[in-house]
This record gives sequence, structure tokens and C-alpha cells, in this order.
Amino acid sequence: MTQVKTANLDAASLREAALAYTARYGGTAAALARALDRRIRRWADARLSVENADREGINAQAAILRQQAAKLVAGLAASGAVNDQAFAEGRARRLRRAGRSRRAVLAHLAAKGVDAAQAGAAVPEDDAAELAAALAFARRRRIGPFSATDEDLPPDEQNRVLAAFGRAGFSGATARRILSYERDEAEDLLLAQRQASGG
Repeated sequence: MTQVKTANLDAASLREAALAYTARYGGTAAALARALDRRIRRWADARLSVENADREGINAQAAILRQQAAKLVAGLAASGAVNDQAFAEGRARRLRRAGRSRRAVLAHLAAKGVDAAQAGAAVPEDDAAELAAALAFARRRRIGPFSATDEDLPPDEQNRVLAAFGRAGFSGATARRILSYERDEAEDLLLAQRQASGG
């Protein structure tokens, strides 16, 4: 009979885990709550794998730990150690510079647990920022004004490029505008937008 060693999990070790997670990853309150829940679940699974385990006792203790974790997350959010708005603004800035559309950034933030109001505040509707993101996308994908050839695209190739912009969340009007630029003009616009945004 093999003994499975299971470390004890209590409020103090949950707090340690939460602080370590926050220091390493930053993130949102929802992400921290998921990480703590995974830790509690792993602890409970390890305890339940032991022969003759007290299932009711372990499940009751896991429920208490989940309540403590929820209070811990709320306390860290109230103290500012976990700040969803700051996370949303920083992540939105990084994703926009990388060439992500407003729609793609909003979807990313929603997946990370940022609520819609905070995400909307972090990524306001801004045509200039959307244009700069589309230019960054075009440069990264080497399409439009950043393609290797200076020739006009045949219709089927142009449709393929427009579809790539659409899948990335950019409007058709924005994509067509990007395709109308010459390389020098596109580089100048991208540089001007980066300087205006402080990046």
C-alpha cells in the first residue's frame, strides 16, 4: 500500500500562493480566483486519492477553502494588489501595438476575466488607434503596403488579404484604406501614431 503525501492547505498557504501568483503574473481577480481554485482542487484530489479517505470531510474542507480564497481575492482587489483596470489598460496597449483590432483586444480581455465596462474604458473607440493597429498588423503579416512586391494585387489575392483583416477583427473600410497606402506613407502614419501614443 503506497502512501500519498499531501501537504496541508490552509488560509495562510492560500495567501502565500495568491501573493506569489500576483507577483509573478499580475493578472485579473478572475485569473487569481481560477488559480486558487485549481490549487484547492489539486489538494482535494490528492487527499481523495488516499485509501480510506474521508470524502465528506475533505469536500467540506475544500468548500471552506474556496470561501477563504474568494475573501482573499476580494481583499487583494480592494487593496489594489490585483487591479483589473490597470491590467486591462496595459494589456490593451501592448496588443494594440502588436496589431490587434479593438474587437480582438476586447475579446482577449473578456477571456482574461475583465468585465465589459473596464475593457471598454481600456480600449475606447479611436479611428486613429484602429488604423495604427491595422498598419502594425499589415507590417507583421507583410501585406498591403508592406508586401514584398509593389505590384497591384489581383482580385483574388486582394480578397484573401481583406479576409485576413476581417478575421483579425478589422472593418472592411479600414482594410481597404490600408491597402490604398504606399509603403512610405504607411510607415509615416505608423510612426506618427506611435509617437502620439507615447510608444
